[in-house]
Amino acid sequence: MSRIAYFGPRGTFTEQAARVLAAGEELIPVETVRLAMTAVREGEADAACVPIENSVEGVVPATLDALSEATPLVAVAEAILPIHFSVLTRPGGGEIRTVASHPHALAQVREWLEANLPGAHPVASSSTSAAAVGVLEGDFDAAVCAPVAAEHYALEVLATEVADVGDAATRFLLVRPPGELPEPTGADRTSVVAAAANRTGTLAELLTELASRGINLTRLDARPTRSNFGEYRFFIDFEGHVAEPRVLDALTALRRHCRQLRFLGSHPRADGIRTTIEPGFGNDDFVEAAVWADAVRKGDLA
Repeated sequence: MSRIAYFGPRGTFTEQAARVLAAGEELIPVETVRLAMTAVREGEADAACVPIENSVEGVVPATLDALSEATPLVAVAEAILPIHFSVLTRPGGGEIRTVASHPHALAQVREWLEANLPGAHPVASSSTSAAAVGVLEGDFDAAVCAPVAAEHYALEVLATEVADVGDAATRFLLVRPPGELPEPTGADRTSVVAAAANRTGTLAELLTELASRGINLTRLDARPTRSNFGEYRFFIDFEGHVAEPRVLDALTALRRHCRQLRFLGSHPRADGIRTTIEPGFGNDDFVEAAVWADAVRKGDLA
């Protein structure tokens, strides 16, 4: 049985995602995203489940930073969960003056709180489950949590299916040390982090290398390198798998433009959306072109 670290404590959406991505494996809650990845890097866990982006609040900076630093890890699977919250209170109820949760969660239920608990003061906590623990210990009156939290904490459910945006979702990754990758499926995602020179046109050059090979971006984010002011790393997700000739050709080109290019994995997309390939940009086209170029090199033009 594999050991899977996840951003805890117990009762978070990340636990729900880990149940999907690593069904039947031993799940180990840890306090932060960084510590979940550290557990893998130090051999204390075989893989880690971490959130990467939310459809309402955007990317999770802690995950991007942890992926770009220390020993490389690669994503081998992803899950997308709909994000609907439960509001938990102590048994017996009472006046609700404070409502705690992670800042991302509070942002996604702001309108509901204003309409249903207008007198309650929102309080930020380190996680949705930490908010539930705070309610148990008497620090807060209510907590906005993942539904799974009701399985772990002796609290009453005041409301369920709470969300200002009905179709809000979060994408989670399962990351592990580099090794054999999942086989390509035709509906795959590849991720890299690029540290390029700080000069005019650098980002445009990177994107041009992808566009010139007919590769479609699915996400682009920038994070400061934290070494020199004004220098950034670019986190790029795009359609395709590194096993495809056109994707490998693109990665080779990106490497030429970057001071450092870190491969973050190729894996099936959770939404199952298949890669769209325009005429002239198929993998067979790249293979045939390479064969032709090799023949030119050898002087075999018959």
